[in-house]
Amino acid sequence: MTDRLLDLIDSASGRRVLVVGDLIIDEFVRGRPERMSREAPVLILQHADTAVLPGGAGNAAANVAALGGSTSLVALIGDTDRDARVAEALQGVDLGGLVRAAGYRAPLKTRILAGGLHATSQQVVRIDRAARVPPEAGVRSAIESAALQALDAADAVLVSDYGAGLVTPELVARIRDAAARAHPQRTIPVVVDSRRALLSYTGVAAATPNEPEAEEALGFTIGDDPRRLERAGRELLERLQAGGLVLTRGSRGMAVFVPGLPTVHIPVFGTDEVADVTGAGDTVIATVALALAAGAALEDAARLANYAGGVVVMKRGTATVSAAELRRAVQADGAGRGR
Repeated sequence: MTDRLLDLIDSASGRRVLVVGDLIIDEFVRGRPERMSREAPVLILQHADTAVLPGGAGNAAANVAALGGSTSLVALIGDTDRDARVAEALQGVDLGGLVRAAGYRAPLKTRILAGGLHATSQQVVRIDRAARVPPEAGVRSAIESAALQALDAADAVLVSDYGAGLVTPELVARIRDAAARAHPQRTIPVVVDSRRALLSYTGVAAATPNEPEAEEALGFTIGDDPRRLERAGRELLERLQAGGLVLTRGSRGMAVFVPGLPTVHIPVFGTDEVADVTGAGDTVIATVALALAAGAALEDAARLANYAGGVVVMKRGTATVSAAELRRAVQADGAGRGR
């Protein structure tokens, strides 16, 4: 299996993934503890630095590029300085599909971190500023047009729905149908990650929900009960009419469901003493989409994504995984297992 996964990393190089979805701004404000405030029982932080990084669909696209794939991003972007800085940070990503809307500000997640000069910074609070897609019909039309145009060169489509209102089931259905018409001789897999509307995206090649998202969609908890896990996966498959499902379970690893095949349980790679889970789901779906673009079976795509996820959670902040890092993780695990 190790050799097969290593070959898959090589095969994925240069494959093109079209990423459509919500571009999130991840802002990290770091400060050094100075003293207690006289105004309230709170800690005063002396500002050290501020970093602005692409999150959501932007982070997924960045991960595809870091893994050696070719990627284009179709998303809505605002006209603020933060929006501009996020676009600049998307190195190696084709930004021709970005649609700029006057007065729009991309969703912003500001994380305040505290740490001493020689200590690891820890997140103490997060402030979210939501954004809604402008009501003008021209905005949605421009997004759809950019996505359909980029389909010609795509080997896979990754849909990242963070609930900002840009991604809709209708848009995904049109992308899926257009891909089938444009390339009748080959399948262009469409992979979806949706925070709150998972069951709306039917007929896709695969979905990559985490366990809380699956529980919310189905209305029951999974926990440590293997029967509930099996029920959840099979029910989601049936209701989504999907080609497969990769259910991420944190420290419990992953479960891969494919119609007509036994469930595959993949133990978590690495340690459960993680540094930061910010954006880990973006890394997982990016790896799955790129592997499927290279023609992988969903099980192998999920196994690669499990390695990528195990690497990225050991990094601080919104991060990516390179093809070299992924290769080292696969090799190290294979050597440890004696194969």
